[in-house]
Amino acid sequence: MSQSWVNRAIGLIEADFQRSADTHLIKLALPQLEGVDIYLKDESTHPTGSLKHRLARSLFLYSLCNGWIKQDTTIIESSSGSTAISEAYFARLLGLPFIAVMPKSTAKKKIQQIEFYGGTCHFVDKGSEIYAESERLAEELNGHYMDQFTYAERATDWRGNNNIADSIFNQMQKEPHPIPQWIVMSPGTGGTSATIGRYLRYQQLTTQLCVVDPENSVFYEYYRSGDASLTDCSGSRIEGIGRPRVEPSFIAGVVDEMKRIPDAASIATIHWLEQLIGRKTGASTGTNLYGALLLATQMRERGETGSIVTLLCDSGERYLDTYYDNAWIEAHIGDISVYQNKLAAFDLCGLIE
Repeated sequence: MSQSWVNRAIGLIEADFQRSADTHLIKLALPQLEGVDIYLKDESTHPTGSLKHRLARSLFLYSLCNGWIKQDTTIIESSSGSTAISEAYFARLLGLPFIAVMPKSTAKKKIQQIEFYGGTCHFVDKGSEIYAESERLAEELNGHYMDQFTYAERATDWRGNNNIADSIFNQMQKEPHPIPQWIVMSPGTGGTSATIGRYLRYQQLTTQLCVVDPENSVFYEYYRSGDASLTDCSGSRIEGIGRPRVEPSFIAGVVDEMKRIPDAASIATIHWLEQLIGRKTGASTGTNLYGALLLATQMRERGETGSIVTLLCDSGERYLDTYYDNAWIEAHIGDISVYQNKLAAFDLCGLIE
């Protein structure tokens, strides 16, 4: 392997990072929650439109520094879309071929964006098949399987170095409650929740981490039982989060509380949020925000004040044919009116589980 090529590749990624600005922290206007402030860290403004831009950059740097990526290496990743979009971006930056292994049900807009960045989409019937197929392709093509589900928790420096947790606390410094009582995060790989949880402990902060899991995902039951052999082949209906197996990057020990959020609540929440901020967001943002609203409700009932930070993971423009299509919602999610009514009236007692 040519060290000069690796040096150049790392330099290109670092230069791309240097050109990037931090993502915004949006304070929601919720007078019903006087004394409890909720913020959205807007990760949709990254060049590739999602939280996964940070992960993809870290995974490429980690792999380059480990000697796993060479000048002609084909990059393979198992992904439901957003990580693959971001990795396709960095693969194009380095002039490397990229293949995304994903379920056939992945949103069309995500597929188009992967192809826009020069990537190839390789489809499997079920989400549980992506791992073995990625490994097979990597061996067949003598490529590198990036394996976000294993390496997400270790590719990012959780002690600081401008990771997402460090960014949140820097941006909160001048707010009424600068140290959040909660940070709320939904797990896909588990890497972001691991980074945030480790950072909170390393910095000796009082902030607690709540992880919110969608239906058809094993993380919640694993957190409760400790059984790492759990599987669920149904497949999460909330793209980007929820997994059919316990991923190596999910670190339960850094989590203070977990909640399971109904998929109907996640979808209802993104439609409610659109009326609040004038923008469409992905369904994982709905999962995050509904969990934050549950915590805020509990805080208010206890007479507590403080702040809660969660993530706006990606734009809803990727999901116009799914989460923003009434026929699709009816066919795949079902009736969301119960949660729409709760959110519309903001019946705080009704939000309690």
